[in-house]
Amino acid sequence: MKKAKRILIISLAAIMMFGVISASIGLNLGSLLKIGGVSFIIDKFGDDMNDAINKLTLNKGVKVEDSTKVVPIISIGKGTYIGAAQVSGPAHLVESVKAVAQLETNFPVVSGIRLKALVPVKSKDVTTDIKRVSGVGVSAIIDIRL
Repeated sequence: MKKAKRILIISLAAIMMFGVISASIGLNLGSLLKIGGVSFIIDKFGDDMNDAINKLTLNKGVKVEDSTKVVPIISIGKGTYIGAAQVSGPAHLVESVKAVAQLETNFPVVSGIRLKALVPVKSKDVTTDIKRVSGVGVSAIIDIRL
């Protein structure tokens, strides 16, 4: 586990360094590197994150009975952001989830209220190819500090 932690720290440091450099020269390279870095972290440590969430819920008496896995959350609305989520459901459906699309808007009736919908989808391309995976839900949100 020490090796995994070291890889994670080096990856995050590189992401932050490139973000600072790209901001100082006016490029949006930092955003691309952060997205790539978070995707790398999820690919590399997603199973460990999934296990940790399952242990947490078991210890709190709210065990998830279905199959689970960690995938990226890709937010679209006011800007584009990336994070991670655990999805749960029947194994054959969970396997087809590639990301969670987080759709955002403001509530038009009352100002100051923001709405977010978390939709398990079959593709990481949530700008042109949103196809919901019915029968799968989001069971946890993973925040990754950059």
